[in-house]
Amino acid sequence: MENKYDIIIIGTGTAGRTFAGKVSHSGLKIAIIDSRKYGGTCPLRGCDPKKVLIDITEVVDSSNRFVGKGVGTDTSLTIDWASLIEFKRTFTEEYPTKIEKRLVEMGIDTYHGRAYFENQNTIVVGEDKLKGEYIFLATGAKPRKLNIPGEEYITTSEGLMETKKLPERIIFIGGGYISMEFAHVVRRAGAEVIILHRSEKILKNFDPDIVDMLIKASEAAGIKILTNKPVISVEKENNGLLVRVKSKTETGSETQTFRADMVVHGAGRVADIEDLQLEKAGVKIEKGAIVVDKFMKTSNPRIYAGGDCALEGVQLTPVATLQGIIAAINVLEGDSIEADYTGIPSAVFTIPVMASVGISAPKDSDKYKVIFQDRSSWNTTRRAGIKFAASKVIIDEANDRIMGAHILGPHAGEAINIFAAVMRLGLRASDIKKLIFSYPTTCSDIPYML
Repeated sequence: MENKYDIIIIGTGTAGRTFAGKVSHSGLKIAIIDSRKYGGTCPLRGCDPKKVLIDITEVVDSSNRFVGKGVGTDTSLTIDWASLIEFKRTFTEEYPTKIEKRLVEMGIDTYHGRAYFENQNTIVVGEDKLKGEYIFLATGAKPRKLNIPGEEYITTSEGLMETKKLPERIIFIGGGYISMEFAHVVRRAGAEVIILHRSEKILKNFDPDIVDMLIKASEAAGIKILTNKPVISVEKENNGLLVRVKSKTETGSETQTFRADMVVHGAGRVADIEDLQLEKAGVKIEKGAIVVDKFMKTSNPRIYAGGDCALEGVQLTPVATLQGIIAAINVLEGDSIEADYTGIPSAVFTIPVMASVGISAPKDSDKYKVIFQDRSSWNTTRRAGIKFAASKVIIDEANDRIMGAHILGPHAGEAINIFAAVMRLGLRASDIKKLIFSYPTTCSDIPYML
């Protein structure tokens, strides 16, 4: 069956839903497609369920940090993994139905199935053919293929969040935010945890000085972080798994083995576009993602893209939201607005949280004023029972503008938003002190970071 639409959206994640909401009042005929349950990664298998696990972990860990410091020694808390997973499901189980119902109420036709292009304006999904005047691609991302023997034995973070019984020994492949966040959760739930990272530096997109402090906090929690350990295979062994890595030695390299009950993929994600047949639509791909300009337009002027499948921007929910808005405005009003990523923060929800916005710079930078503070002994850190905290602020002294901020410690996730707002509004670094002292918040340490 062939249907004609003014706008076709592929993907119901953050970018797709945002785009749909913006165009739904236009009076245009709109269709939306998804190959999985409606909602996308963030609410179903990413940010939101992950934060449920993290929030409960933080409650338990926070209580235990104060045992013997006002909390009785016989009141130590533990994580009940099975009930935690059941609680997590209360946030995800009904969400797809609610989202699809809401889209239908907007007047949008909904389709289910794996979509692909037949030509520049025709999409096939199941037995249906949809022709679109405009098309928005928001297909998201998926774990990258590791191309190693035994890859089929590796689970994903999504699989981990569906596991009813927590394995005793867990190995994470890769030193990105997925591995770090879940490592902090499962370690505090009682699992033995090892992170195997292929190169020298973990969390390479974050400030290295702040990352070093997070590594100390992670190791103090009992998480083993091993770098320069590329995984070359995973094998079944009795009731567990055998992980082989290649390690460099003075004379060359040697193979090391590690044993686990579960191996989790945390080695990065790539755009989920491989079977869209984008070449038939004239859509250019580079580095495994869809090339877009500042208007979110692809090489086909009638096709736009946003979110994790797009090459532009980083894989963050706020970026996907922004790109969905920008693309919708430009489809409805002509290419009239460009994406501006200034002041978009990111965070790694470990214990403690690490948050970042803007550029990084070494402590001895000759281009910027760099203020690094080890805040481990500050009262606000000690009151939270945290042993490791730090901040780094990068300032362009020529105009008193903050170029970057990086925080590890209590309230880092909230404090970074203040720096982000200051950067986005173009305020001066000196304005922060006036703002915080005038309007006290839980982030009252901020003036002392400058």
